[in-house]
Amino acid sequence: MQGFCTPCLQECLKPKKPVCGVCRSTLSAGTRALDLEKQIETTETTCNGCNKKMFLSKMRSHAASCSKYQNYIMEGVKAVTKEPLHNTRSFPNRFTFPCPYCSEKNFDQEGLVEHCKALHSMDAKQVVCPICASMPWGDPNYRSANFMEHLQRRHRFSYDTFVDYDADEDDMMAQ
Repeated sequence: MQGFCTPCLQECLKPKKPVCGVCRSTLSAGTRALDLEKQIETTETTCNGCNKKMFLSKMRSHAASCSKYQNYIMEGVKAVTKEPLHNTRSFPNRFTFPCPYCSEKNFDQEGLVEHCKALHSMDAKQVVCPICASMPWGDPNYRSANFMEHLQRRHRFSYDTFVDYDADEDDMMAQ
């Protein structure tokens, strides 16, 4: 089962349309996943520290008080910190974008378009499109003369649905 730390989850909930931290699909505000709650209440697991069996719903409180589990976690942390981390900076973020007009951040593509339409539709300042700048062929210095028109023409769909980021632009155009 995947978990998220509070700051990462809060970043996913920040856009006008909150998105899932994994697949970026829109989250429904305030809707409880009752099927998931039931599954957590009825799924049995084993503590990796003391091997005691319990339901997933009890695991968090057990882990907080189980010294063997805490030792297990610390061993894992030590093992991970010994290995050098991969340079994540070499992989551009193509899932969330900052607004080029204001300090708002972490919009998905659709959220950025809606935000700019709602708050910056009359702003004539030339700005760099953060979506295009994240693409392999994007120029991070190119300022769009009419950013709002650019957004509405170029970003009606999500690139990751249609684009192979590892392919050369000329090869893609030939297909």
